[in-house]
Amino acid sequence: MARLKDYYTGELAPAMMKKFSYKSVMQIPKLEKVIVSVSCGEARDNQKMIESIVSDLATITGQKPVICKARKSVANFKLRAGMNIGAKVTLRADKMYEFVDRLFNVALPRVRDFRGINPNSFDGRGNYNMGLKEQLIFPEIEYDKIDAVRGMDICFVTTAKTDEEAKELLSGLGAPFAG
Repeated sequence: MARLKDYYTGELAPAMMKKFSYKSVMQIPKLEKVIVSVSCGEARDNQKMIESIVSDLATITGQKPVICKARKSVANFKLRAGMNIGAKVTLRADKMYEFVDRLFNVALPRVRDFRGINPNSFDGRGNYNMGLKEQLIFPEIEYDKIDAVRGMDICFVTTAKTDEEAKELLSGLGAPFAG
């Protein structure tokens, strides 16, 4: 796992410099932040649901989540502006690298029939998004203590300019891409 301290001196940096012919080590893309978010439509009726989402996210990431509120009122969803609808955590530096390491090496291999993550989920600007169907793949979550199985979205924000550079960076960090 590439740590923040040995990022430029490890195996990943020279390989990327050679492949993309960078002139300086400062051109090598870095992982800027990882955003983990959970949204729950039923949370507007039940405040306990937000509390369980917050506790699950705090257990998984090791950082206190921020509660997200609805920006607009939507009558079809019985939603008013200001209602709690989810939670998110933004990870940076050492906590981010530790979470990425646990995600790629411990949690994802626990998914049933796992063949790799989708290599087509890049946004065109070097960022990668993926979704998980359940929080149970993380070993920190105890099966008996959860009230409902919830998924989450994970966004990897990089300084890469292209999707190819970002894919090479995430592969170097241990991302198990399919195919």
